[in-house]
Amino acid sequence: MAAYRVTPALHRALHAFKHDSYRSRLCVTASHAQYSTVYDSNEKTFDKILIANRGEIACRVMRTCKKMGIKTVAVHSDVDSSAVHVKMADEAVCVGPAPTSKSYLNMDAIMEAVRQAGAQAVHPGYGFLSENKEFAKRLAAEGVTFIGPDTHAIQAMGDKIESKLIAKQAKVNTIPGFDGVVKDADEAVRIAGEIGYPVMIKASAGGGGKGMRIAWNDDETRDGFRFSSQEAASSFGDDRLLIEKFIDDPRHIEIQVLADKHGNALWLNERECSIQRRNQKVVEEAPSMFLDPETRRAMGEQAVALAKAVQYSSAGTVEFLVDSQKNFYFLEMNTRLQVEHPITECITGLDLVHQMIRVAKGYTLQHTQADVPINGWAIESRVYAEDPYKSFGLPSIGRLSQYQEPTNLTGVRVDSGIQEGSDISIYYDPMISKLVSYGSTRTEALQRMEAALDSYVIRGVTHNIPLLREIIVNQRFISGDISTKFLPEVYPEGFKGHQLSDSEREELLATAASLFVATQLRSQRFLGNLRVSGVQQGQRKWVLSVELEKGAHSVSVSRAGSTYTVDLDGKSVDVSSEWNLASALLPVTVNGTQRTVQCLSRNAGGEIDLQYLGTVYTVRVLSKLAATLSKHMPEKVPEDTSSILRSPMPGSVVAVSVKPGDTVSAGQEICVIEAMKMQNSMTAAKTAKVKSVHCKPGETVGEGDLLVELE
Repeated sequence: MAAYRVTPALHRALHAFKHDSYRSRLCVTASHAQYSTVYDSNEKTFDKILIANRGEIACRVMRTCKKMGIKTVAVHSDVDSSAVHVKMADEAVCVGPAPTSKSYLNMDAIMEAVRQAGAQAVHPGYGFLSENKEFAKRLAAEGVTFIGPDTHAIQAMGDKIESKLIAKQAKVNTIPGFDGVVKDADEAVRIAGEIGYPVMIKASAGGGGKGMRIAWNDDETRDGFRFSSQEAASSFGDDRLLIEKFIDDPRHIEIQVLADKHGNALWLNERECSIQRRNQKVVEEAPSMFLDPETRRAMGEQAVALAKAVQYSSAGTVEFLVDSQKNFYFLEMNTRLQVEHPITECITGLDLVHQMIRVAKGYTLQHTQADVPINGWAIESRVYAEDPYKSFGLPSIGRLSQYQEPTNLTGVRVDSGIQEGSDISIYYDPMISKLVSYGSTRTEALQRMEAALDSYVIRGVTHNIPLLREIIVNQRFISGDISTKFLPEVYPEGFKGHQLSDSEREELLATAASLFVATQLRSQRFLGNLRVSGVQQGQRKWVLSVELEKGAHSVSVSRAGSTYTVDLDGKSVDVSSEWNLASALLPVTVNGTQRTVQCLSRNAGGEIDLQYLGTVYTVRVLSKLAATLSKHMPEKVPEDTSSILRSPMPGSVVAVSVKPGDTVSAGQEICVIEAMKMQNSMTAAKTAKVKSVHCKPGETVGEGDLLVELE
């Protein structure tokens, strides 16, 4: 019998057939994008584009390429060989092992992939090589088009020191600071003293919040210099730093610009990006509630002036800090497609990737400034595999055991590059997706975002949906009273999850009791037939003990069809649902109020993990007899954490500052853990002698792993 070889192309075709439901989901997702763009099939651009990126942005670029009839080439590391962007592309090339320095930042490997695939152009996405002038030069040398600005603009705007000087010359408002490279920590302290605290220390070649530290005194300046330079070297291969005055309590508002190679440039309105943690954006919206038309126009005109000053051609973003008096100051220019670009697409109707490809081919812009509208309101929530209860989000890793995007909802768009079964690893950014809601008004967009977050199913990794939902329902956020200090001001003791009101607590307890009874009733039947069960046939009333956060309540539940009436603390609560217990989502109506809850798990001890109003609560529901007997069960004694230091997240050990026998003070640095290119200093909880050290530089640690023991 003849042997048949499965070629890579056939393998991808089979994969595409297997994952056809995913492609359908993409079509549904795309249908929610508010595009008015017309794709002219007669307008010749490129036959084949290589996307030098991964994840959701690679998928995003590919969707537009497919609409334009352009073939796509994916690059991937060996651990990404089954990633969604690889399956979605027409071709795929492996460019190295998992570490970014050996794969997605490996310029030689990516250049070889371009040659191997015969790509005519490269779209860099964001991050990685997107703002690397050497990469753009090498592509140009081989006659391959870089879908982005030319090397002069990348050089000028990518270097924060040079960009600030150019901005001043273009009469763009700038922040007071030191116009030069800071050589060492001592010089950083001297400069900071001259500028006046607080100061911002940041990477000259940086972006995305990496390599940035705020310092309020000399000690923090020294630490900030050390961490920022290390993060900058790790993320960008360039450890140069600059220092400027930190504008306290500002808003972070950016202007989207679009320019062609013929001297035309537009500003496509603003994006409000003030909700941040560790200088990285969490929730964005367009337009901003804060700007009036005059300030918007002034910021837009300055952004365009800066773009023209460097002969910019492509989509780019000019970021500003805006104070309470609407004075605005140039922060930086990102010479690439921005993560949060979808909200601009929603309110303008423009497909920015389409515009970038057209400009790269040499076409003039299709629109004038007068054509750029603000239609409606759009909000983006960055959904991360992070634990929001740890510093507003420390990375989590794992496999998505269950995953369901809320793309069935009106006015909802999800940009993602993962699917059920995907792995979130320590090697790359922990973003799961960008969840976007769009409405004719801000209120409508917020309501749709709330519904989307409640209907988003993510299992297998810890995620930040509890924090995202709390932000968008917070009264300060709703009123527009925000700044970059929003999170630490609203949650000064850290994020603790949703704090239940009395009525919400009653809703949750009644829902848990009703779910418990519905589960008991389902256990009576198997394949439609009655079977032996602990529930009496025909039983219509149940007496239960419901416990939440050590508070126990005796409740009675009666049933009439699909409605349960729960008597709780002298109040009656009606809970109705179809009670499809096999579904990840459980729509319920509680006393006339519609909710979407998720039952994450149930165990034999009566504990039910319910996601309610975004936060997961553990409710214990027992029969009256089981509740009586449970009082005799021993309780687990919690671990004394004052004498041990465990890793709060998965990552790699960058440095260990102590050894056995050393005496450390409370707050003293013990070691540094790097996760997703962000460095985190681990400190001692008390003054004590070091008993043992269980880690060393270069090692990989998991969440909860023991690092150091104290006596």
